[in-house]
Amino acid sequence: MIKIKCYVVGMIATNCYLIEDETTGALAVIDPGDHSDELIAELDSRGGKLDYILLTHGHYDHVIGVAELCDRYHPEVCAAEAEMELLQKGLYNLSSVHNIRINSFNVDRLLNDGDIIKLGETEIRFINTPGHTVGSGCYIADGCIFSGDTIFCESVGRTDFPTSSMRSMMKSVERIKNLEGDYAIYPGHEMFTTLEHERRYNPFMQ
Repeated sequence: MIKIKCYVVGMIATNCYLIEDETTGALAVIDPGDHSDELIAELDSRGGKLDYILLTHGHYDHVIGVAELCDRYHPEVCAAEAEMELLQKGLYNLSSVHNIRINSFNVDRLLNDGDIIKLGETEIRFINTPGHTVGSGCYIADGCIFSGDTIFCESVGRTDFPTSSMRSMMKSVERIKNLEGDYAIYPGHEMFTTLEHERRYNPFMQ
């Protein structure tokens, strides 16, 4: 089982998630899009141990806070192998478009579709969901989908950016729609939702 805390960070109000394996206390941060005093205080209160940073994609508003967390806590950074070029190019990750500096960090583990990350006793499965970017992906664990900018409540992420593709997005949405059962969905921005709600009300799932 996992516990989830959400911190809304940065100029574009990115949802940054702290997830904890309840059995072992192992911790991961998903999409640290900017500095967060609250997140730092929480991690420090737990002894300053952070096991993973998990990136759903490489746009600046999802990665600005990575370098700071790496310097303080030395977690293992995970991202899709297909997203590496975007992470490295300011034009692709939109940082240069907005004159934003991303402090450099290393990706320690390159993920491919179906890879499993062990957070304590919790298995987190990574699935490729290209569309918003070529290397976008979702993390699935304990009945939850951390969807980044792939699925929003009754919508999907934009597909007018470098490496975006509406055709790929629709295939990714169909893949998520066809997952068996219901899931809580924690998107990269705005409100939480469920897969069953999206099957009923998201026009991109019709």
